[in-house]
Amino acid sequence: MVRSGVFILLLSFSVELLADTIEGLWKQQGKAVWIQFDADGDAGVVVRNDQKPEAVGFTVARNLEATEDEEDSWKAEVFAAPLGEYKPAEITLLDKDTMRFKVKVGFMSRSVEWQRVSVLPDE
Repeated sequence: MVRSGVFILLLSFSVELLADTIEGLWKQQGKAVWIQFDADGDAGVVVRNDQKPEAVGFTVARNLEATEDEEDSWKAEVFAAPLGEYKPAEITLLDKDTMRFKVKVGFMSRSVEWQRVSVLPDE
């Protein structure tokens, strides 16, 4: 019985550690697109895109760096599909399971939200 209690404690501790990171699997809200951020990487890569399967492996966010002035916030270059190029962006955890990419171009900005998921759904 003690072992199961220790396991549950360790599991809850590891979930808490993930709460303050973007490491993991994310699904774009309203679209069938999933990206993965790895613990040792500085990029977010498409792992599934139901509309464009050829996009798998494409780097959506690169040069990821934690910001010093804000907790749960990073700077990166995010691919802006309408422009066909990477643009500077802010990536923010709104809560442990919601992430926002905010790209600014001039005085305009666009935000895209992502939801943390544990696994890719069956195709």
